Amino acid sequence: MTNALATSELKPGFGVEIHDVDLAAADNALLAEVVSAFHRHGAILLRDQHMPPADLVRFGRAFGPLEGHTVQDFVLPEHPDIYVLSNRIEDGRPVGAHNDGIGWHTDHNFKAEPVMCTMLHARIVPPEGSDTLLADGVAAYEALSAEEQARLDPLQLCHSYAFLAQMREHGRKTISAEVLAANPDVIHPLIRTHPADGRKALWVSGGTRGFVGWDQEESFRRIDELIEYVTQDRFVFRHKWRVGDVLVWDNRCTLHTGTLFDDTRYVREMHRMWVKGDRPF
Repeated sequence: MTNALATSELKPGFGVEIHDVDLAAADNALLAEVVSAFHRHGAILLRDQHMPPADLVRFGRAFGPLEGHTVQDFVLPEHPDIYVLSNRIEDGRPVGAHNDGIGWHTDHNFKAEPVMCTMLHARIVPPEGSDTLLADGVAAYEALSAEEQARLDPLQLCHSYAFLAQMREHGRKTISAEVLAANPDVIHPLIRTHPADGRKALWVSGGTRGFVGWDQEESFRRIDELIEYVTQDRFVFRHKWRVGDVLVWDNRCTLHTGTLFDDTRYVREMHRMWVKGDRPF
């Protein structure tokens, strides 16, 4: 592999924008270089990409097998691995999930094998608002004192889809009993080791039941403190969207959140895909 991609940092020490690559036209060797950059940097951005669904699926599969979506309401019928995020109404019905992903979290953290990465392709972008924020869990962990790292290293969190469903806001659809039964609670380490190179990340997320063996109230207080810590400006990259952007982030070492926009004036529409991951350790 040549590792000859032209790149620039998204934020000092975190993420890269990859320049001069047309993903729809890229051959397998070039896509492999893009994937390699993702594994090294935590997030990648490619702008001005014209990506019909079939091309987006091909790009996603370069990272590995795609992960299906827990709720199927807004997947593309011809490409069910693509989930639509949108506030657009067509024939009186929403075409996508609106305000999905607001609040700091990692995707599919409630699975035994959470997704490796999330990718978004911007199709319609408001002129203001709707930024996506990524928090660098590796930088946050490395900034801790050795004593604090030692205190956090053995901790485990109970990740729960049922608990997360109870916290759902913005009037989203009630989760069925079948979906809840298919997603039992799981236990994951608070400090997650990246399989590519062994770097450690502070992998805390909202929507968990708390630390194993801890009082729930004390757990929630400590989780809130840790999320506040890892989402300080010094660890966060704020992405301002342009039409054609493809942003991919590594769920093994980051937290993320969407932000609101004036949905009475503007339309936002994204195509989202997930790639299967492995068990955190």
